[in-house]
Amino acid sequence: MDTAKKYRKTLIACYLGFVTQAICANFVPLLFITFHRSYGISFSSLALISTVFFFTQLIVDLLCAKIVDYIGYRTCVVAAEVTSGLGLAGLAFLPEITGNPFVGIIISVVIYAIGSGLTEVLVSPIVEACPFENKEGTMSLLHSFYCWGSVGVILGSTLFFAVFGIENWKILALIWSVIPLYNIYNFATCPIEKLVEDGNGMTMGKLFKTRLFWVFIVLMVCAGASEISMAQWASAFAESALHVSKTVGDLAGPCGFAICMGISRVLYGKYGEKVDLTIFMVFSGIMCLICYLIAGLSPFPVLGLVGCALCGFTVGIMWPGSISISSRVLPKGGTAMFAFLALAGDLGGATGPAIVGNISQKFGEDLKVGVLAGIGFPIVLVICVLMVRKKYKAQKQ
Repeated sequence: MDTAKKYRKTLIACYLGFVTQAICANFVPLLFITFHRSYGISFSSLALISTVFFFTQLIVDLLCAKIVDYIGYRTCVVAAEVTSGLGLAGLAFLPEITGNPFVGIIISVVIYAIGSGLTEVLVSPIVEACPFENKEGTMSLLHSFYCWGSVGVILGSTLFFAVFGIENWKILALIWSVIPLYNIYNFATCPIEKLVEDGNGMTMGKLFKTRLFWVFIVLMVCAGASEISMAQWASAFAESALHVSKTVGDLAGPCGFAICMGISRVLYGKYGEKVDLTIFMVFSGIMCLICYLIAGLSPFPVLGLVGCALCGFTVGIMWPGSISISSRVLPKGGTAMFAFLALAGDLGGATGPAIVGNISQKFGEDLKVGVLAGIGFPIVLVICVLMVRKKYKAQKQ
């Protein structure tokens, strides 16, 4: 049987897994104002929702390094879809059932964050273990589905609210939950190969003693920070540059960023086999630096917005590319390595935007100064790629 046909269901399941993760990450933030008005939840409490989501993911990333190999990939990835679906569906019921809407929302967020964290750790190694010829391109295409999922949930939710009214958001929560609940069947029945044969994977102790492993950790921190720092502030750039409503700002900012990032990953997925991944990563890092400088220094607001959107294209390869390089250089890194790479990426995604925000506040809430503080992330990323390039090329031959 042709490899592509044999593992088609595996790819579809993994694609939908990343779409589900995008729904989990992007749906509730669209409802913050609704929660504030309907339930009287303060803005400080609303801010805790995102913190709880990412903190739960970090804990799951850490636990996965220990438990996944014992429990098994299939069981864990099915559990990821179950918890994602139940968490999203819980948003429609738990705020009322618990008697305290905020508590109900937090419980739902924790449940689907567990699924999101499991998805982040498991989906990449599942695809990496499949015997595809162009693994770097396949990995890039896989990660593009997070971008399309983000675009889909923002556009789909905006359209739903415009047609049916935002007061019917609970119905939409149930609709979004259908995707992970359907995907349970795909993961339960698709072929899943072992990333590393039993007993041949590197232990956590061996990983920690490997110098290149720590280079990859720094690489993933910078990849996560470069991507999320700009993505999280994209809406603010759109609103300040075009002076439009929040809805239009979300579409022009985060959607524009996500579309550019998705296009980048699709293009590399299709043509990446002809390009040296490390050279493409270095080029992307340099272009990302330029986009940060344009966004932070341009005297023309619209040009700053263009820099912000194009940044999505430059960061597209960073996360999947870092994973591909790591798995190529340390082929026996196993589940533990993928778990710690996901942890490092999330750590970068959590600290990067915080640095931008804090620097902006210290300089009189000047967002451009804060964005300029983020130029260190792509610079360090380029240095890390250059450090491992020779080893990567040797392993690829």
